[in-house]
Amino acid sequence: MNLHDALQYLPARFTTSAQLPWIASATPGKSAKPLRFLAGDRGFVELLRMEPGVAMPLHRHSGEIHAYNLSGQRQLCTGEVIGPGDYVYEPPGNTDWWKIVGDETMIALVVVMGTVDFLGPGGVVRATASAATQREEYERYCRDHGLPMLDLDD
Repeated sequence: MNLHDALQYLPARFTTSAQLPWIASATPGKSAKPLRFLAGDRGFVELLRMEPGVAMPLHRHSGEIHAYNLSGQRQLCTGEVIGPGDYVYEPPGNTDWWKIVGDETMIALVVVMGTVDFLGPGGVVRATASAATQREEYERYCRDHGLPMLDLDD
């Protein structure tokens, strides 16, 4: 028996992103296209789209974040400008904010592990994004727009 015959190939799960809607957030100029909701509320994967001048408000991550910029630029609160082809890792517990700079819409592939708490004055949690909340938004959007729901669960 050769190695090829001994391997067990599991079926890949893929989604054609063109089939998925951009779902607007409460922040004007910010939307997301869900790609995967991780089981056990472990996190989610999305394409994030933000228009020039829009800011991602102050927020704290319970888990790590991986973000790969596909287009546009964003400036982190620490001053670095992230452009197409740049990758950002944020460790668990990181608190930050950033804004879209330049004239081009920013699109990034984002892997969010855990939750994201959006913070108000005094560090009070105003809202939380998790796999469960993102899935609820996707379900609501599909229902409200008469779209079929794709299986995006891990």
